Amino acid sequence: MYRTHNNGALRAEHINETVTLAGWVQKSRDKGFMIWVDLRDRYGITQLIFDEERTPKEVMDLAKTLGREFVIQVTGKVIERESKNAKMATGDVELLVEKLEVLNQAKTPPFTIEDTTDGGEDLRMKYRYLDIRRNPVKEKLIFRHKVSIAVRNYLSEQGFIEVETPYLIKSTPEGARDFVVPSRMNEGQFYALPQSPQTFKQLLMVGGMDKYFQIVKCFRDEDLRADRQPEFTQIDCEMAFVEQEDILNIFEGLTKHLLKEVVGFEIENFPRMTYDEAMAKYGNDKPDIRFGMEFGELNTVAQHKDFKVFNSAELVVGIAVPGGAGYTRKEIDKLIDWVKRPQVGALGMVYVKCNEDGSFKSSVDKFYDQEDLAKWAEATGAKPGDLICVLSGESFKTRTQLSALRMELGNQMGLRKSDEFAPLWVVDFPLLEWDEETERYHAMHHPFTSPKPGQLELLDTNPGAVKANAYDLVLNGNEIGGGSIRIHDKETQSKMFDYLGFTKEEAQAQFGFLMDAFQYGAPPHGGLAFGLDRLVAILGGQETIRDFIAFPKNNAGRDVMIDAPAKIDEAQLKELNLKVTL
Repeated sequence: MYRTHNNGALRAEHINETVTLAGWVQKSRDKGFMIWVDLRDRYGITQLIFDEERTPKEVMDLAKTLGREFVIQVTGKVIERESKNAKMATGDVELLVEKLEVLNQAKTPPFTIEDTTDGGEDLRMKYRYLDIRRNPVKEKLIFRHKVSIAVRNYLSEQGFIEVETPYLIKSTPEGARDFVVPSRMNEGQFYALPQSPQTFKQLLMVGGMDKYFQIVKCFRDEDLRADRQPEFTQIDCEMAFVEQEDILNIFEGLTKHLLKEVVGFEIENFPRMTYDEAMAKYGNDKPDIRFGMEFGELNTVAQHKDFKVFNSAELVVGIAVPGGAGYTRKEIDKLIDWVKRPQVGALGMVYVKCNEDGSFKSSVDKFYDQEDLAKWAEATGAKPGDLICVLSGESFKTRTQLSALRMELGNQMGLRKSDEFAPLWVVDFPLLEWDEETERYHAMHHPFTSPKPGQLELLDTNPGAVKANAYDLVLNGNEIGGGSIRIHDKETQSKMFDYLGFTKEEAQAQFGFLMDAFQYGAPPHGGLAFGLDRLVAILGGQETIRDFIAFPKNNAGRDVMIDAPAKIDEAQLKELNLKVTL
């Protein structure tokens, strides 16, 4: 047995006990006649003491050779620590070492294994196995485990059955590029890695499983960012004989359970908002409702003057920044420069200071009088002491730009507190969205989403107006889950494929197995998938998912630790009947 206790276990009640510990050398302090070593494992740190008066000479000599991250085993007596450390769980005691064995020596690591390290992100990604030894990363992985266990417990208690679905499937259009895998046994043919288990969970409903879930890897070949990885994890769920309300209630319950059990936050109110309302009030379909600054449309009160910029705009819209009238001209110019960044793309910004005396001072005083600006304040809900920020242009683009500014201001003003949680259901999404490049409609979610009851006929006359039986769960300005009530009959599914531009042959080739299954008695069904990585990060008070993943990829989709992706040798290419052309 390598250890009788872990390094976070020893307390005052263990004094005078002889114990054996094992772990990594965090640091060593050699005073000549006495050596202190901090021994670390997953559970904590225990201070070891080597004393030339009480420690055998050969053990003392060996202790002098210990370097950082050496793996060692020690046996000794637990004694009371003279200088107690209240910041350490084991700070009342130390181990007077009698036996020492070096289990493995270690090179000096390329960065310090401390909570605050001198290693940059690229270096820590290359040596991720060392980075995991650091408390901030270790604790995030343990936190992820706690969330996963809480999810499994809740869903199991609700009667869900965990079922695994295949990773090697066929390519289906789900909004992103597939990762493909060549088949050696089927020359010239390829598997695809699943973007989600969508069709399989629907087949499980046809199979009568009734309530299914799995915590499953999904794969999408798309551009990366802080909250996106090429392989990610979903909490994937499906239910039979349900309507939208049933699903929302179950997963409100799951979210409440996680907030309470994992972070100790209790909440009762899960407001609901339509997609159209979210876009009108916040400029995006995943608004952060922890703070205000709702949009105020200004077309009726800002156009038809002599200001051509507004007169030519499809939309003029603004937000009121609480206390913003105190911003200096330099601070306002920084905001203007921020919205003009290529990532945001605005051409400029108009502002109005709402002075405490009830007067207004704007960047367009030449065109608008005090009465005009008072109407702007009314439309945006601005009060004395606030600042009104106004953007204009094409409707969708302008809303997106103002939404970005609102979130930036929320960050700058400390309104997006990581220990506050504000969930929101966004419902009634459009079923279809127009793609200018292909000049046809695409499914906003996926081809299996059902239209709202009674709206199927609208597909013939006004397809853009059809609402989907779909819903997203938003938490703190991030979409953490989404789903829909599915189409469950072959006729409606065939009609949907027609509207999405599939020929009968294409639909049969890609989805014939699902259409065939529907002929054998498919129940009404629907589901939802949570993004586990993003959910864990938000519950952990962050929005970047990378540290909550044991071995993440970088922004180029590379694993710099194992140097993947990589070339394969000619023999493998030949066996797979592949040829690489660059």
